[in-house]
Amino acid sequence: MNTKRNLYQDFEHPFAQYIRIIGKGKTGARSLTYQEAYDAFSLILKRDVLDVQLGAFLMLLRVKEESVEELAGFVRATRDQLPFTPLDVDLDWSSYAGKRKHYPWFLLAALTLAHHGYRIVMHGAAGHTLNRVYTEQVLDYLDYPICQNQTDVAQQLADRHFAYLPLSVISPVLDELIGLRNVMGLRSPVHTLARLINPFNAKATLQAIFHPAYRASHQRTAFTLGYKNSAVIKGEGGEFERNPDAKTLICGIHEGAMYEHELPKLTAGRSDIEEELDLSVFKAVWEGKQTHEYGEVAVTETMGIALYTMGVCATYEDAMLKAKQLWQDRF
Repeated sequence: MNTKRNLYQDFEHPFAQYIRIIGKGKTGARSLTYQEAYDAFSLILKRDVLDVQLGAFLMLLRVKEESVEELAGFVRATRDQLPFTPLDVDLDWSSYAGKRKHYPWFLLAALTLAHHGYRIVMHGAAGHTLNRVYTEQVLDYLDYPICQNQTDVAQQLADRHFAYLPLSVISPVLDELIGLRNVMGLRSPVHTLARLINPFNAKATLQAIFHPAYRASHQRTAFTLGYKNSAVIKGEGGEFERNPDAKTLICGIHEGAMYEHELPKLTAGRSDIEEELDLSVFKAVWEGKQTHEYGEVAVTETMGIALYTMGVCATYEDAMLKAKQLWQDRF
């Protein structure tokens, strides 16, 4: 590292200009343009930056909050370096938060849709935040394989209409960056852009956020990227999962047009959180051996949003009715 640093005592590092743009004080700093963001992130993905530059860049973005143009540039740079070709996928479902207070009911929504023939690719990263249960370990418990390449994804879509791909396979660099959560003590823009990658160019996309302020930026970034059908919600625990205990504002894109739609709160109070996430209980609900009032509402409501986003139903009311029927007919 010292040797690399010494190389730039007399010549400015190519990445320095991007740090200067976003870090030049209250009056001198500005957001990156789309092209600047694309070029900067391309250097990061090629590992052509120093560690100290990377840390400064990510934290400066975190403090100022990334713009739509920056996010779109980061995502496009990532997509342009992916080692994949498009597949016939109905729904791209991002899963990066993990669950802590409730079971990952969104996963049963996705698996139910897949059981009925909708082709779903889910992608995520495990273990970057402490004390959470991540999708990858739950799928392993349910005997669903974790894909390691595009061939695996294509095979699982053919066999089960559902495939899970870790971020470490999509982009080892992004996986390393998202793993810095426990080093920095803060999330970085990588947590946002990873949700928007859509690695196989699915017809529709789902993203969840934890902080409501990010809802519109996700929606507008998806629109800027040309995604025609998309939904963003403040999901339970940060996953794409409808919380029956709260109103749910959907910031979506339907056939290329942005819209907002609010679903009402469905419970009288606040549902009890789980004392322990016992996956045997979760599996028993999936297999119909046990019921779970909160969980099954979360499943069908989440599934309804997905059905509308895919264009299966013309209204949210019809989508919720269809979701309940699909859940009952999952065996």
